[in-house]
Amino acid sequence: MRRRYSLRTGNRRTNKTIRTMRIVIQRVSRASVTIGQQVKSSIGKGFLILLGICEDDGMEDVEWLARKVVALRVFDDENDVMNRPIQDVNGDIIVVSQFTLMASYKKGNRPSWLRAARHEVSVPLYEAFCARLSEELGKPVGTGEFGADMKVELVNDGPVTICMDTKNKE
Repeated sequence: MRRRYSLRTGNRRTNKTIRTMRIVIQRVSRASVTIGQQVKSSIGKGFLILLGICEDDGMEDVEWLARKVVALRVFDDENDVMNRPIQDVNGDIIVVSQFTLMASYKKGNRPSWLRAARHEVSVPLYEAFCARLSEELGKPVGTGEFGADMKVELVNDGPVTICMDTKNKE
């Protein structure tokens, strides 16, 4: 999502656009993506990630999120404390493109998805995110199919659900 804000520099104001790639990470004991009657991807323990891409997102957003996801310590250690990253538990990942994460609901009751990137922007970034995540993880990442009507099933483990965006690095 784009955020506009004003900065005061001396006596003049400048507008600056902030871009935001957004993900929802769900720690799962299993997850799958089905298109039609065919299972496209399925995993056991790991992450199901929903990815929303904005028009102004770029490779720096892809790089930051991929590194952050793989380093995220939300799996239990021997003391049942969330202290281990996905690689320590030999977990898997599925990434599903989710333009509705970019919804604007400021006016009225029908969401607008004008913030979501067009296909020519979002498809290459989605593919780059999946590839970079696969490199960081050290194994292939499961995917959905961009633009398809998908049935996503998951068993949320915990439940643990974390929202991240590239310009609100909490």
